[in-house]
Amino acid sequence: MPASYASPLSYDGLPPASGAWREGDPVGERLFVDLGPITVVAGERLPNVRVAYQTWGRLNADRSNAVYVAHALTGDSHVTGAAGSGHLTGGWWNALVGPGAPLDTNEWFVVCANVLGGCQGTTGPSSAAPDGQPWGSRFPVVTVADLVEVERRIADYLDIDSWALMLGPSLGGMRVLEWMAEHPERVRAGLIFGTTAAVSGDQIGTHHTQIAAIESDVGFRGGDYYGLPDGAGPHRGMGVARRIAHLTYRTESEMDLRFGRARQTDLEPLEGGSFAVESYLDHHADKLARRFDANTYIALTRAMSLFDLGEGRGGTEAALGRIERPLIVVGIDSDRLFPLRQQRLIAEAAPGAQGLSILASPYGHDGFLVEDAQVGRFIDQALAASRIS
Repeated sequence: MPASYASPLSYDGLPPASGAWREGDPVGERLFVDLGPITVVAGERLPNVRVAYQTWGRLNADRSNAVYVAHALTGDSHVTGAAGSGHLTGGWWNALVGPGAPLDTNEWFVVCANVLGGCQGTTGPSSAAPDGQPWGSRFPVVTVADLVEVERRIADYLDIDSWALMLGPSLGGMRVLEWMAEHPERVRAGLIFGTTAAVSGDQIGTHHTQIAAIESDVGFRGGDYYGLPDGAGPHRGMGVARRIAHLTYRTESEMDLRFGRARQTDLEPLEGGSFAVESYLDHHADKLARRFDANTYIALTRAMSLFDLGEGRGGTEAALGRIERPLIVVGIDSDRLFPLRQQRLIAEAAPGAQGLSILASPYGHDGFLVEDAQVGRFIDQALAASRIS
């Protein structure tokens, strides 16, 4: 077993060519289901999609207490739980799911699956194609609608006719909106954080810059870098992409108050030393390279760029007009990636939206990962709406 897969996440040595979970690695708390062939929106056919998912709590007798958590771009199915064998990092919403938590697993059956195109057990570019080799550059372009189709099949497999609540931030929020527009009878209430109904030109530009950084890395090899030795993969390009993204996830004021012009080393930057903020971004770049996959980063970033809820539905407002079930729309007041105007449009156009709620945070887009108490209150509100609907 490669050292990078021993738990927990290790920073020793060079980054692996891919931080993806692969067949033969420790399973951890993952469950798996094979969903059979899927033809994606782009027209290409995947002969079998395997999905890695996790559950917490118990499904009740009438199967009415199921809640789906839709993870963001670099998240996965490990919503809650310790780092350990099979899971390089701990849960990304540890405080929010469990006995007595806002998503109380004494009452609710909580499900989260790694998305199509992911790198933590669900079929994606790092998975084996029918010839036994990783899909790599052959993996098709996927859309948010494709991700939701896989999630719909998971619900069918679990015999869940409708989710009491479906919630998610960022890319997860896009999937909640797609579910509620395409399968309105199957979501009794929705909760979204820091997302949009149509990705903007500015956001597409930021995504394009990140993808270009990865694709220009000599170690990317057109997407076929699996099997390269540690340090030879596209970790430099993905590191640049992560640095760009992380700045959009946080705020200018936080970066200035937290780091300012502080030095990281005794050596002055003029003499080859570094600023503290540079070291911080370098750390996040290195961390992602050791737990994620560059092709997955591209696939899911491209899926976000392609997202427009209104495409094929008469425009964005018409598509939002389909959402009549209760929807709690949360914007983050300091979010510079998905600004409040985008959540305001959703709140105004969706008949089921209960106004625009504000999560106050100095941490920007990442507020949904940091402000547990506020997120918990919005979950309470959404669950209450679900009981009424």
